[in-house]
Amino acid sequence: MVSPVFLAHGSPFTIFEESDFTTFLRRFGQENRPKAIVIFSAHFESEVTTIAATDDIHEMVYDYYGFPESFYQVKYPARGSSIVATIVEERLRAHNIPVQRKYRGLDHGVFPILMHAYPEADIPVVPVSVNPFLSAREQIAIGEALQGLDKEGILVIGSGFVSHNFNEFSRDKEAAPPEWVLQFKNWLIDKVLARDIEALSHYETLAPHAARAVPRPEHFVPLLIAVGCSTPGSVTRVLFDTIEYGTGSTLSFQL
Repeated sequence: MVSPVFLAHGSPFTIFEESDFTTFLRRFGQENRPKAIVIFSAHFESEVTTIAATDDIHEMVYDYYGFPESFYQVKYPARGSSIVATIVEERLRAHNIPVQRKYRGLDHGVFPILMHAYPEADIPVVPVSVNPFLSAREQIAIGEALQGLDKEGILVIGSGFVSHNFNEFSRDKEAAPPEWVLQFKNWLIDKVLARDIEALSHYETLAPHAARAVPRPEHFVPLLIAVGCSTPGSVTRVLFDTIEYGTGSTLSFQL
């Protein structure tokens, strides 16, 4: 059984980086070998929950700008799975969640993580979109519709950042985090570990400095979906927790 997780996806630099974070990703992949991966990426947005269904090798989506040419030549030749896509679609429909199929390749919320965790690209990957404009409770409900996929050997990954404010990023990777980042992060850890769905459903008003940490929620909602996907009573723990560039939290959870 492979419990749902939320993983920070790092910047595009993660692709070629050797760091504590990429070491963590490699260790995670060695310890967790699912039959298939369903991944909600902050960089795949759609008003209707969209499943990128294919059995072919995925295309690459280089959704970043201004990087060296090598960043646009990276390949991660994982295949999709129409069977797993159908399982996801049927479960969402059974919970009256609007859903559609429309193909999209692997973006940088997906392949930088998986290149380190599963470098052989031998596990089918099914990307699913997020809609940042749904309420927090609606995000959690999307995850709840997919509870139990872990029992079928399917790993659900929410890929994003718990704090993501470009205006607050430091150019110094080792910059000390400001107090507001730590307060938001520590509140979140407490509520996620307690699986406090009520508090997480109202994080915008209850979490300290929420508007500053999450000025736009596309990078945050993959966490809410992953929390919803976890089975009540399951072991929840912090997998990794550092802060880069002052405000870039790598906080990652097993759920």
